[in-house]
Amino acid sequence: MKVTLHVDGKRIPMNKFVQSVVRDVNLAIISNLKGVEEWNVIEIRIEKSSESSEK
Repeated sequence: MKVTLHVDGKRIPMNKFVQSVVRDVNLAIISNLKGVEEWNVIEIRIEKSSESSEK
């Protein structure tokens, strides 16, 4: 299983331990969601919302 992290388009290197933690935590959460059965690729995107839209 391959785990990569990009922040603002820049790839962030992770050692095997960090990759394992990121993978295991996310798979544990995602596998418990309704509608998730078999999968090939999981993509998670997190964007900051602008302060003006939060008010």
